[in-house]
Amino acid sequence: MNSFFQKKIIIPIVASAFLYVGVSFKDDFFEIAKQIEIFTTLFKELNKNYVDETNPGDLMDKAIKGMLASLDPYTVYFNEQDVVSFKINNTGEYTGIGALLTRKDGKLIVKEQYKNFPADKAGLKAGDEITQVGDILLSDFKDDASELFKGSKNTKIDIKYIRQGKPYTTQIVRDEVEIKSVPFFGKIDAETGYIVLSHFNNKASVETKMALEQLKNEGAKRIVLDLRGNPGGLLNEAVNICNLFVPKNEIIVTTKSKIEKYNNTYKTTKEPVDTEIPLIIIVNGKSASASEIVSGALQDLDRAVVLGSRSFGKGLVQRPVDLTYGTQLKVTISRYYTPSGRCIQALDYAHKDKNGLAIKTEEKNYNAFKTRKGRTVYDGGGIQPDVELEETKLSPITNALVKNDGIFNYVTSYYYKNPTLGNTIPTISDADYLDFKQFLKAQKFSFDTDTELALKNTLAVAKKEKIDGSITAEYQQLLSALQKSEDVLLDKNQKEIKNLILEEIIKRYQYQEGLYQYYIKNNSEIKKAVSILNNTPEYKSILKL
Repeated sequence: MNSFFQKKIIIPIVASAFLYVGVSFKDDFFEIAKQIEIFTTLFKELNKNYVDETNPGDLMDKAIKGMLASLDPYTVYFNEQDVVSFKINNTGEYTGIGALLTRKDGKLIVKEQYKNFPADKAGLKAGDEITQVGDILLSDFKDDASELFKGSKNTKIDIKYIRQGKPYTTQIVRDEVEIKSVPFFGKIDAETGYIVLSHFNNKASVETKMALEQLKNEGAKRIVLDLRGNPGGLLNEAVNICNLFVPKNEIIVTTKSKIEKYNNTYKTTKEPVDTEIPLIIIVNGKSASASEIVSGALQDLDRAVVLGSRSFGKGLVQRPVDLTYGTQLKVTISRYYTPSGRCIQALDYAHKDKNGLAIKTEEKNYNAFKTRKGRTVYDGGGIQPDVELEETKLSPITNALVKNDGIFNYVTSYYYKNPTLGNTIPTISDADYLDFKQFLKAQKFSFDTDTELALKNTLAVAKKEKIDGSITAEYQQLLSALQKSEDVLLDKNQKEIKNLILEEIIKRYQYQEGLYQYYIKNNSEIKKAVSILNNTPEYKSILKL
């Protein structure tokens, strides 16, 4: 686009805008137009003159995503393929294979297959490494590999994969895969219902309502709503879920933006299902966004006891904006505030440290607010539970095991060594734990803790500066000391690590449903929730009822 074309098109738009918004926007708009013209000229000259062939689409994709990375991680650009995935996450349905896949170190690994969906029917298991889809070798395919599995219902795709070092083939028949917002609900005991809400797509409130009504029909007189690990989703679904428990016309969340039309107050609009049933909501550090609206609003309204560990702290609201050629921008347009006036955003993306990372709000800078009954709650760092369970927070060493698949890979090995376990719940003995530690050593597992990464980076810099020879002995000594420290931490935190190993084992043999059935009888957070619900005076005292 040349500058003449820009002047012909842009300047009349600016002129009309002056009538409504005044001089400050005029200055901003001309600055934007100037920068667009500079970039357009640069982009054209770069593609025309660069010594090697360029891919304009790839360059633009990276340029846009690089620009947005300087803002917050929720303001993102979707190319045509990304838009399809975004729509899947919000509708809860797509045509595919029904498995959670992850790409790591160039490998495409099955992390979980969903019961009775195409991948499961084809015999794929967690831990399988997919090497070829149809005629395409994954080692040669650098784009989003999940695109290879999408296609028309009932079409077939041939798969090659490696399991425990041996090659296999199978054929998957694509089918409609429904991603449930409520993957499980059931009775903990005769009078306590349990609902797992895993994300907020456009069926979240419908599924939650159905679960709640069915549990009430089965005799449930109190409810545990589990939002652990729920990353959020649609704001209006969060409002609708709150509406199941609070009356019509109750303010649930307010959004505030620099653009007036995005300033909204969201109220409940329907008749509730039950405004009296005792309710406990469980959250953790991975409960974010819409999960925090639900837990924060019902906490502010003194309608539920929140239990667990502090939530993630995402108080920002995004809105999709359709662009040309089927692309889309998801842009942060506002902050949301719970009924008491709290914004629970934990990271300040407008202010970053020397490494370019957003600064986290310090606890001493949190502001105090009051719930409807006068209880003190705070902003700035996620939703702090009314009943905080410190023992449910994962230690750094355990987080490293989860992040780098130490537990996942061990359980994959365990699964094939114990093929007949079935629905039996095993005990992770001290001998099993020793086997786990030996497995980590045999696999040369890298924890990649901050200390370990810093040490490795030091050696890498030393090699560049060709001084590594003089510090090798000291490096090995430090590395050995660090490894001993990690071994001590593995023993110190073995209880929580054993729990995670057991949970992963149950999921391998009994799928998600089996894991939730196990939770109902054994999970510490659920046990504490039931204990409080069974003690009416304690429940009421927490809420000041």
